[in-house]
Amino acid sequence: MTDKDPTDRNIRSILIVGGGTAGWMTAATLSRILGPDYAKITLVESDEIGIIGVGEATIPQMATFNRMLGLDEDQFIRETKGSFKLGIQFVNWGRIGHRYFHPFGRYGLDMKGVSFHAYYLRMRQLGEAPDVDEWSLQAMAARDDKFMRGIDAGNSPLSDIAYAYHFDAGLYAKFLRRYAEDLGVVRREGKIVDVNLRGEDGFVQSVKMEDGTELEADLFIDCSGFRGLIIEQALKAGYTDWSQWLPCNRAIAVPCESVDAWTPYTRSTAHTAGWQWRIPLQHRIGNGHVFSSDYMSDDEATSILLGNLDGAPLADPRTVPFKTGHRNRMWVKNCVAMGLSGGFLEPLESTSIWLIQSGLSRFLTMFPDRDFNQADIDRYNRIMQTDYEEIRDFLVLHYHATERTDSPFWNYCRTMEIPERLAEKMRVFRSHGRAFRENEELFNDTSWFAVMLGQLMEPAGHDPVADVMPLEETRSRLAHIREAVANSAAYMPRHRDFIRDNCAA
Repeated sequence: MTDKDPTDRNIRSILIVGGGTAGWMTAATLSRILGPDYAKITLVESDEIGIIGVGEATIPQMATFNRMLGLDEDQFIRETKGSFKLGIQFVNWGRIGHRYFHPFGRYGLDMKGVSFHAYYLRMRQLGEAPDVDEWSLQAMAARDDKFMRGIDAGNSPLSDIAYAYHFDAGLYAKFLRRYAEDLGVVRREGKIVDVNLRGEDGFVQSVKMEDGTELEADLFIDCSGFRGLIIEQALKAGYTDWSQWLPCNRAIAVPCESVDAWTPYTRSTAHTAGWQWRIPLQHRIGNGHVFSSDYMSDDEATSILLGNLDGAPLADPRTVPFKTGHRNRMWVKNCVAMGLSGGFLEPLESTSIWLIQSGLSRFLTMFPDRDFNQADIDRYNRIMQTDYEEIRDFLVLHYHATERTDSPFWNYCRTMEIPERLAEKMRVFRSHGRAFRENEELFNDTSWFAVMLGQLMEPAGHDPVADVMPLEETRSRLAHIREAVANSAAYMPRHRDFIRDNCAA
């Protein structure tokens, strides 16, 4: 490309390869942040190439992304036929017949500089504390299919209600496409058949379309999914495989008819060689069986999935093979991988869309000029790898901390060697029930506490600092918080009624 101004080193053309959630989130973000005059943004996708489109559950950070784009939440829910999510219910994970809830938001209140978890464990070990859910507004509301947004209610739990969304990923991509095209993004229909690299430095020069057209750009964003059309096939980024810790490698997905109860949570039910998701939308329920082909056949996995649906299936089951892990380098030269092209961590805690969001946010803090400084690239790759590793450890916890002995799959997961960082977290929790958020990792102390306790890890003791508060005062305060949570949950409307009144599709 010819420079009009040789001193201008800014990126002036961006080509996004692939659509779907990753492609259109990228297009929407870059067009929103950079504006119409900074760079020409083009997205290439083919209607003939399907998208994965099974990731329909999110975490609360998704609301931050939508606010950054200036989206109206009610319109977003209507357009995507979505619903709200207060957390995840886990069934049969610690043992068959056991269930627990991983809520958004905190349990209770920290008091006198000491974590609420410590006070709770003190009373639990005295035999005086029931299920920890009773100190979580999200967990208690979920039990009765309640939902509302936070209101100005002083120090009531109703003032701060953390929540996320369920939505149709295909409809969300279409919604973002309209948004991005209104901001000037140009969509090109067609298949890419080749990638041309510059001879002198190996940078991406252009992509060749099926019709012979060549599309050049300063910056390429690879959103081509698992195949990694540019990042892997052309630039050979390499892949780190985590199958030894996350052995599931296939998913079979199928939507089914909706039912009257629109549960405001995702359900994850463990089976003999994996688990099944249930995600309620306004027009259907999304279902899928994530499993390991080393321990179960596709036919058996499909049979288990179809035998555990709420209603009649609305399509034929679709199989999606995958390998958990990440590209060794997610940014190589003038190409950055977003979404599945950068890596994949199974949808157990709904982190796939957040990894796109995080990748975009971190990339914008390191946004390049046409010199593509290697120090910036190295920092981005290091930080993104850390994001993946920290989420990996949290997911591995669900599999490893179990009492299940009913199948070879669970025997493997229960006895496998785990990453040392996770092993340390588990040792610390087992001693005094302490759970910590490391640096800027995605999951906070509440999430670690919820899953460790939920997976039947029982601490030997509690944080001794909790004993500073007199026992009777601790007992009184916990009772007061528990009552406030119960009253707040009772006040909330039914989830389905809230959607009908505010954002019905």
